[in-house]
Amino acid sequence: MSRRILSGALIAGLLAGLLAAALSIATLVPLILEAETYEAAASQGQGGEAAGGAPLAAPAAEGLAGRLWRDGGTLAMTLVAYAGFGLLLGAGMALAARRGHPVSPRAGALWGAAAFAAVHLAPAAGLPPELPGMEAAALPLRQAWWAFCVASTALGLASLAFGRGAAVLALGVALVALPHLVGAPVAPEGPSLVPPALAAAFAARSLAVAAVAWLALGTLVGWLG
Repeated sequence: MSRRILSGALIAGLLAGLLAAALSIATLVPLILEAETYEAAASQGQGGEAAGGAPLAAPAAEGLAGRLWRDGGTLAMTLVAYAGFGLLLGAGMALAARRGHPVSPRAGALWGAAAFAAVHLAPAAGLPPELPGMEAAALPLRQAWWAFCVASTALGLASLAFGRGAAVLALGVALVALPHLVGAPVAPEGPSLVPPALAAAFAARSLAVAAVAWLALGTLVGWLG
């Protein structure tokens, strides 16, 4: 990968990470804090609701220092993650450029959309984003299926985008479908501590934040590269 694409991808990753962190803190953290009130109430044997069905308040207020610590951690982890995503995206676009596919903001946006589909959208079909207190399968099983889904979807999309011939295109479709034919790990049966509306809002917002961040990342990599 050329030095220009490398440095541009890193800068793009940091900028997209800032955007993703800001959106997460503004739209996702409040839902996480609300879900934690239900989880904390259930652990105290209170059922998660006060009189009239209102959610109980958190056992202890976070305070300014606690909120700054939480938000700072979110910012740091998101910056590191998207810096890595930017380098991976830049590497892929550099390899494609050697095969005659120019690097541009439009091409970068397409790469970002494909990466969002592979890393977030496809796995969410089997394992939607989860809030604290939601029932879920064992973590090692979820991690293994997520990695399998991401790799299979990415290879499938690459086959569809760059492959030639009916056999390669058919292979691409099969790779995209394979993780869902295998099936994601199933959560154990049991009541969720989190209201369905809250869980649905978190899943929708998580995917929306990821989509915006990946499109921004791809566009920036294409522009700066």
